[in-house]
Amino acid sequence: MSKSAFARLVVDWYERHKRDLPWRHTRDPYKIWLSEIILQQTRVAQGLPYYKAFIARYSTVAKLAAAPQDEVLRLWQGLGYYSRARNLHACAKKIVNEHKGKFPNSYQELLKLPGVGTYTAAAIASLAFNEPVAVVDGNVFRVLARVFGIAHNIASPAGKKFFFNKANELIDREKPSVFNQAVMEFGALHCTPKNPACSSCPLARMCIANQQSIQTQLPVKETRTKVKVRYLYYLVLKKGAKLFLRKRAPGDIWNGLYDFYLIEEPKATQTQKLVDKRLKVKPRSVSKVYKHILSHQKLMVRFIEPAEISAALEKQIKTTGMKLYSIKQIEQLPKPVLISRFLHDAGYAM
Repeated sequence: MSKSAFARLVVDWYERHKRDLPWRHTRDPYKIWLSEIILQQTRVAQGLPYYKAFIARYSTVAKLAAAPQDEVLRLWQGLGYYSRARNLHACAKKIVNEHKGKFPNSYQELLKLPGVGTYTAAAIASLAFNEPVAVVDGNVFRVLARVFGIAHNIASPAGKKFFFNKANELIDREKPSVFNQAVMEFGALHCTPKNPACSSCPLARMCIANQQSIQTQLPVKETRTKVKVRYLYYLVLKKGAKLFLRKRAPGDIWNGLYDFYLIEEPKATQTQKLVDKRLKVKPRSVSKVYKHILSHQKLMVRFIEPAEISAALEKQIKTTGMKLYSIKQIEQLPKPVLISRFLHDAGYAM
């Protein structure tokens, strides 16, 4: 298939089937950047309300840069991958402080911003500034792998480089913005991971995967990352109508979010034995096991509410950075979704 034929067919399909999304009606690099960061590892249906909320709260990059980080994390709550939100905030500050509030207008300069990798830089450069650089995400990997019969491992550096070069060979250099959006949309709606619509595909006659019936085998993705199981026990410590929480430090999951006093064990442990050994308190109630899946971790979590807190225990927990917050204050704090779920289930007014 010629480069021009591929571009023409995909763009023609796009013009007839594209979704009406707010970031497609602008060349504002701030709005395009925001949408791309939100949509990383996130479906459009889930990300769209967050995009609208961020634009409503922070209509410019300067307003986002001026916001407290806790406020940004709270607005992000529920999207996961919180490093994206921290990088979003850091990037906004850098643009305001070092670029006078204006985004760099080239792919290479955009790569120097916090949290901006090859995908996001290419998206901003092409969609906002019409620079002919290809955007390569999961949808693009899938379309190119199937149409051209590419069996390179998309999880490997060599595979990623091959696909990036291939996409840049194919890109319409006069209309890179439309081309990039067309290929991504085609992968998202038509050439889907499961049950692609091959019978009505404009590329079917030229698609190697379709000719050889190997659609389910492409793209090739081989990873060796093992899922780690962690056993977490939260002590829900109260004093009057307030609860003790602390802000999580860097170096682990949920950096910058708030949670309860945490005990981690190498394996599942009887809660009574745990609190007897560690804190010498009696539990008033023990929650069900909450299962929470992260990208490379599976969390098995229980929440323990002690019958009472001794003066010695209160002194001990305060040395770990725990502070008392009212339920109203907790509502405004950025928290892992898991913590919010427990508070709701346990009857705390949230």
